[in-house]
Amino acid sequence: MEENRNIDKKSLKFLNGKNTDWNELAKDCVCFANAQGGFIYIGIEDKASLPPEKQKITDRNLLDIIQKNIAHRTVNVGIAVTIETAENKAEYIQVQIFRNAQTIASTTDGKYYVRVHDECKPVPPDEMARLAADKNAFVWEEQITKRVHASQFEEVKKRTFLNDIRNSQRVSRFIKEMNDDEILDFYFIQKNGFLTNLGILWIGQRNDRASLLYPPAIQIIRYDDKDEKVWKLLLDDYFANPKELLERVLNDVPDWQESVEVSEGMFRKNIPFFPIEVVRELVVNALVHRTYTTRGDIFINIFPDRMEIHSPGRLPFGVTPKNILSQSIRRNEHLSKIFYDLGLMEKEGSGFDLVYAKLLGSGKPLPIVKETDERVTVIVKKQFVSKEVVRLMDKASNEFSLKQKELISLGLLAQQQSYTALEISNILNQNEEVGLRNWLGRLIDLELVVKTGKGKGTQYAVNPEFIRKINFKGKTNLKNIEDYRLEELIYKDLTAYPNSGFGEIHQRIGKEINQYKVKRMLKNMVDKQILKTTGKTGGMKYQLKQNLQENG
Repeated sequence: MEENRNIDKKSLKFLNGKNTDWNELAKDCVCFANAQGGFIYIGIEDKASLPPEKQKITDRNLLDIIQKNIAHRTVNVGIAVTIETAENKAEYIQVQIFRNAQTIASTTDGKYYVRVHDECKPVPPDEMARLAADKNAFVWEEQITKRVHASQFEEVKKRTFLNDIRNSQRVSRFIKEMNDDEILDFYFIQKNGFLTNLGILWIGQRNDRASLLYPPAIQIIRYDDKDEKVWKLLLDDYFANPKELLERVLNDVPDWQESVEVSEGMFRKNIPFFPIEVVRELVVNALVHRTYTTRGDIFINIFPDRMEIHSPGRLPFGVTPKNILSQSIRRNEHLSKIFYDLGLMEKEGSGFDLVYAKLLGSGKPLPIVKETDERVTVIVKKQFVSKEVVRLMDKASNEFSLKQKELISLGLLAQQQSYTALEISNILNQNEEVGLRNWLGRLIDLELVVKTGKGKGTQYAVNPEFIRKINFKGKTNLKNIEDYRLEELIYKDLTAYPNSGFGEIHQRIGKEINQYKVKRMLKNMVDKQILKTTGKTGGMKYQLKQNLQENG
């Protein structure tokens, strides 16, 4: 139970009678209400997962006191306060803060805050309009703006939607057993006898869909190397619902079928120029997270060296190009749920972890995300980084069952060879060592990645032994390798290759390591009686002393 965008923890000492900082608690509640909602656990220390053993909440009046103090200090904040019992039988106070979907929460003195990752941040004045727009974007789905009667649907689209829901593996039996109207109500397709905006978008007739404020339209354009248009597909007639638009993009664009064969020796692998899973996730993102109160088509521009997907509007509040991998915020919640329940998107968030994993897992560069006041652009490069990186990632993926986070982390290191903790934290937007451990921990356990140093200066690199195993021809970055790690490398090398000279050892463990550093370490290991030497200077051979003893 770590602190994140949905969870905050405080010691029971926080409730310190007259000295309790109620303003701080009120601020935290506002933060959660303006984001995705969340929980504050009072009675669990920051670094702990459980409350202290034998802890009891003796004053049952605390629940009412907390409720009243938050109500007096906040506007548009809904909470529920309960006493919970943890696995160790100890008690703590749970404050659940409900997401405020339709209005902006604030403190009574007029201050606005929002939860971003695991921090509570003030909302600058120039961002207030954006936060308000996101609230309205959510409401847009449920609104009955056109007064279209629920009977004025397109039969094929309605039947397809209901069948898709009932056949989906992601939908519970409880929902599948509902009657047609109950399912349509559940997914906010209809309300009070009328089709909602979402209902018109998904099962409505073409004329009604076209009359929505800004219904989605997609333009796919291919350019040559002189930036001249050579082919286009316009999906702007409003006959298609969001699912059908996605299917048209995936099925009617020949570029997604193109690939290049990467070969080296016996190694063969086809790398798609634009992996279909990446295209799908990015198009779904453009459909799900766009603002339907903002004018503009979705553009998919295909160039000889890249693909660009342009979506109207800005990123959801709290999401930036820098934190897009770690932040998962739903702008159109009901539309997002439909796409997820139908298996058309990775999860009810941004899906960028899948995009990163697919690209890095096939040896391709990271996507580039740009944001302006009018649109969000995602750029996917056509080429792969190198044959060696493709082969390394293929070997690791086939030999180990790597999760998305692990593929991303290993892919980053395979392309760069080495990152400091600070560098990789910035890329992954993980501020704490605990967060990095979720991304890199198992890679270290599997000996795919080595870790040297401590704190922010910690260095992560692809394990040189794994690189040698696949005959990787790229350069490893071990210039700053620490002594204990160098000793370990030499020890393992001489275990596999006993009776080796300095040049042989240096070649195998990595020529980029300073030769004088290697010579010094060999001498130290001899002095510590770890190694034994034979021969004279120039022809001196090294082997492990224990090997000599075993052979003797």
